[in-house]
Amino acid sequence: METHHKLIFGNSMSMIEIPDESIHLIITSPPYFNAPFDYRGLFNNYQQYLGVLNNMARESYRVLQQGRIFALNIDDMLVNGEKYPITADAIKIFQNAGFRYRDKIVWKKPDGYLRISKRSGVLLQNPYPMYFYPDNLLESIVIFQKGKFNYQSMPKEIREKSKIDKKEFQNNNWHKTIWEITNVLPGSKFEKGIAAFPDELPYRLIKLYSYVGETVLDPFVGSGTTMKVANLLNRNSVGIEIIRNLEAVIRQKINYNNLEILERDKGRYRFVTLDYIEKRKNINNPL
Repeated sequence: METHHKLIFGNSMSMIEIPDESIHLIITSPPYFNAPFDYRGLFNNYQQYLGVLNNMARESYRVLQQGRIFALNIDDMLVNGEKYPITADAIKIFQNAGFRYRDKIVWKKPDGYLRISKRSGVLLQNPYPMYFYPDNLLESIVIFQKGKFNYQSMPKEIREKSKIDKKEFQNNNWHKTIWEITNVLPGSKFEKGIAAFPDELPYRLIKLYSYVGETVLDPFVGSGTTMKVANLLNRNSVGIEIIRNLEAVIRQKINYNNLEILERDKGRYRFVTLDYIEKRKNINNPL
């Protein structure tokens, strides 16, 4: 099945290229707020970060079809000894934008994931009360919905093509509110310098919350994981990314013969042709 994919280089606080109610599912993971390992000092302050989420949530509500889902991968962040309640604040932001808070799934990373293990090591150096700081192996996948979905609106043929494998659903514990998924390890070829989620995360969400031939949006597309998986599952996709030089990485994840690129240029827009993409194939490749 032929699918179509559009990559927009711009800020996801505005999605003027995307018509109202043209998207069937949104999956994204915003940058971690000033994360020491990935985004140190990216935002001037926490209110600026929440402002980005607020504008993105309101634009997402506009472009999402009635009854459809926004899956937000996010979690609280410890920055310079202060813990920020990002998940709780994000839920309020999305509710204020008009979304209904439907569910929360906990993504559990492997026990051997030791990226921030120095935190719990404080107690090993000082085995006394008040020195305990737990390692965080969890992230949240918060599920929001825009109104109610009309289950009778889908043609029988599309329903059958999109049918979920019940064995996969049960054997891999999709039915639980805890999903054990191995994270993308630091240094992965396509994720260098990017805090990306693994393919398995959008794979489950796309299968559970969209139908074949529909369109999936990722407002913080990063290295293009959501677009890659959407393509594999016979869905169309739209990705928005502010970092221009990620084009080469995204093109290597997706067959660029069906990838349309749109750039914002001081309020003007130009479509990048496939000939242009081919000419730039080996230019400024960050890999």
